[in-house]
Amino acid sequence: MKASELRTKSVDELKQELLDLLKAQFGLRVQVATQQISNTSQLGKVRRDIARVRTVLREKAVQQ
Repeated sequence: MKASELRTKSVDELKQELLDLLKAQFGLRVQVATQQISNTSQLGKVRRDIARVRTVLREKAVQQ
């Protein structure tokens, strides 16, 4: 997910996206722990997306 796409979303949509990403991260962490995941790079992608969403949320909070 690109930051430009995130900037077009509202604060509520960003919060929902963050919750979804955190749930996905938890699921991936469980899969890594139980050795059920074949592509471990997914975890890194989700972590970066979480950071992007949090950054955009912080930007929106500063603007207001």
